[in-house]
Amino acid sequence: MGCFGFLKAMMVVFNGIIFLAGAAILGVGIWVKVDSGSILSFLGQIENAPAELSQLLNVGYLLIAIGALLLVIGFLGCCGAVKESKCMLLLFFVIVLVVFIAEVAGAVVILVFRPLADELFTKFGEAAVKNIRKDYGKDPDVTGLWNSTMNTLQCCGFYNSSDFVNSPYYDKYGQLFPPQCCPGLVGPCNQTVADSDTTITGCFPKIKKLIDENTSVIVGVALGIAALEICAMAVAMILYCRIKSRGD
Repeated sequence: MGCFGFLKAMMVVFNGIIFLAGAAILGVGIWVKVDSGSILSFLGQIENAPAELSQLLNVGYLLIAIGALLLVIGFLGCCGAVKESKCMLLLFFVIVLVVFIAEVAGAVVILVFRPLADELFTKFGEAAVKNIRKDYGKDPDVTGLWNSTMNTLQCCGFYNSSDFVNSPYYDKYGQLFPPQCCPGLVGPCNQTVADSDTTITGCFPKIKKLIDENTSVIVGVALGIAALEICAMAVAMILYCRIKSRGD
């Protein structure tokens, strides 16, 4: 096969995977936009939520854009390698380079504006607690979404069980908390039982802990993606130069 053939084959396989991943992300993005019962709709219903959170409602468009971009990259990489097209390979190199630069810039922005993100989450937490105390146990959509979230993450409330105090559910059932706040308990879940169970935490602390525990994995994946992008650019440029030299 030779070095040129090996690089060409790897380029096709690698970009074929990118193409399929792009198609999957594009499908998810379209699904998010058409699913009215998704968490995005719930975020839009939270009263007094920070204005910045309205941008989360556009996550479907973001996924569609990312999926479409990956489709284009995968197509250019595969076809450029198979057809030995210098134009496609060069365009592939430029797009991947732009994406790589954007990722580096995004990482810098996240590090610089991390305090702003913490403030945003604090505001969102206040709005989420108000939403629980206003609609949990009264609004079926809000109640169902919180129940699904708590069942999935095995958590209770946004911060803790006290988020449900004075909520419609709390008042309706005689100052009781949702059963998710007292996992494994057969009887009613009251304040004493909920406070004594140290194994259950709020959903936000649970997510934060999950992220903190997997920081090394997240960083490793990010570095791996960056390394793959650098390798892809290098291979594309090698193929480009070899094809060019063959035409001379």
